[in-house]
Amino acid sequence: MARVSTKENKNIYQQLREAQKWSREKASEEMEGIQADRIERIESGKSIAHPDEVVIMAEKYKAPQLCNYYCANECEIGKQYVPEVKMKELTQIVLEMLSFLNSAKKKQERLIEITADGQIEEDEIEDFIDIQDGLEKMSLTVESLRLWSEKMLAEGKIDIAAYNQAKAKRKDR
Repeated sequence: MARVSTKENKNIYQQLREAQKWSREKASEEMEGIQADRIERIESGKSIAHPDEVVIMAEKYKAPQLCNYYCANECEIGKQYVPEVKMKELTQIVLEMLSFLNSAKKKQERLIEITADGQIEEDEIEDFIDIQDGLEKMSLTVESLRLWSEKMLAEGKIDIAAYNQAKAKRKDR
């Protein structure tokens, strides 16, 4: 049994490892190639994880959100271009999606009005920004749904074979 850290400000890497109830040594064995001392340096913040290490950790910890976290917070390019997607419960994701869809028709009509002449006038900027913000929130909600499904697949709560078969059928259409 792993010793439980009493450190209050644990980073996501340590939180995910401890959620598995793994010691650093056990995590190192599971991750084949990431040494326990390297895990300790990543968890203590002395080193930044490499992308290939993050991919392995995300898979072994059954935490696909770790890749998004890394890209949004640690990768220099990702910090500028990748928003952090928070893990949410399915009910919250669905409610956010429905809320956006309910307001989409009105926003669609306004977007057409704003962009019909190919220019955004000064008196249209506020509405345009509001529409952009709504679309960005919708995009994050879609990404939350993707992360949720990846997590459920990783945890075996969705049948991966059936899921992949259904995805393959969709590609053939």
